[in-house]
Amino acid sequence: MSWRLLPAADFAAHAEQWKALNAATTRTPLLEPDFVQPLLECFGTGEEQLAICERHGRVVAMGIVVRKRRGAWETFQPSQSPLSLWLHDPAADLQELLASLLRALPGLPLMLGLTQRDPQLEQRPSESGQLNTADYIRTARVTLAGTFEDYWNARGKNLRSNLKKQRSKLQKEGTVPRLEAFRAPEQMAQAIADYGRLESAGWKAERGTAVHPDNAQGRFYTSMLENFARRGAACVYRYWFGEQLVATDLCIEGNGCIIVLKTTYDESVPSSLSPTLLMREECVQQLFNDQRFARLEFYGKVMDWHTRWTEEIRTMYHVNLYRWPGLLQLHRLIQNRHAQPVQPAAQTAPAAAAELAQPQTTE
Repeated sequence: MSWRLLPAADFAAHAEQWKALNAATTRTPLLEPDFVQPLLECFGTGEEQLAICERHGRVVAMGIVVRKRRGAWETFQPSQSPLSLWLHDPAADLQELLASLLRALPGLPLMLGLTQRDPQLEQRPSESGQLNTADYIRTARVTLAGTFEDYWNARGKNLRSNLKKQRSKLQKEGTVPRLEAFRAPEQMAQAIADYGRLESAGWKAERGTAVHPDNAQGRFYTSMLENFARRGAACVYRYWFGEQLVATDLCIEGNGCIIVLKTTYDESVPSSLSPTLLMREECVQQLFNDQRFARLEFYGKVMDWHTRWTEEIRTMYHVNLYRWPGLLQLHRLIQNRHAQPVQPAAQTAPAAAAELAQPQTTE
């Protein structure tokens, strides 16, 4: 097998190869070029490398990787992407692929990490003397099989009762809730502007992490959703109390699933009301009734409210490949000495122990 390393800025020229490999493997909308290209344009630094592996003239792996610190490379992982940007033929041995890429990368890298892998899309690899895996987060989904009535009756009594009371309260106050869906490309800029207005009025604005049409996040979500909307695979759910927009979900669709990427709500709404939960109830009911999708994916870290909506929870993971077995053993010794669990895939093999124990963090 042989690897080519190209500037990731050249991704568009190889997007069809990437698309074909995704279609033959994970088939997830999160790794479609329509998602990847805006990620690179809005969050790339120019240091990212597009790695392409061919065997017997056929592409068997592609990934976007970047040097994270001395001796360590990993997949490009903006916080806006639930998955790392890596694809490989499941018939190819993952450890062999990573080891050959490690040798092809410039310098003498000691470790290569694949961040945020989904066991639903590919089997978690077995560990070895050079390869280990580390739990990332638990995430949830809802299988959209059967009827909404059966699904809803299986939810906890407290959830059903609470939302019923909220709807009664709105009715008594003369407030009419309304769910709408934006799907057209020309609606996406307005959807992100409104989303940003809600988020910028809340706690995320204080932390500087709110979406805004003029910041990188806003540009990414607008461009990406427009891409998906052009082929009928984007949906922005918007929930209203009368004339007041109170909640919104940013979603993409594909391969039998709808994925909620981001959610916000109006924090000025009284705490006795939960606009996001009310919106979600109506969305899920609509999804069950339409029968267009097999599952609803959340991809965020499981929160308490997720457990009220589903029992389907899985653990995502990272993969770390070390150049030599001794590096992995040494790293484990350092971690055991400090009584710290294995951290996300940006852990690096110890060229300098204090530096190499630094975990990756994503928002």
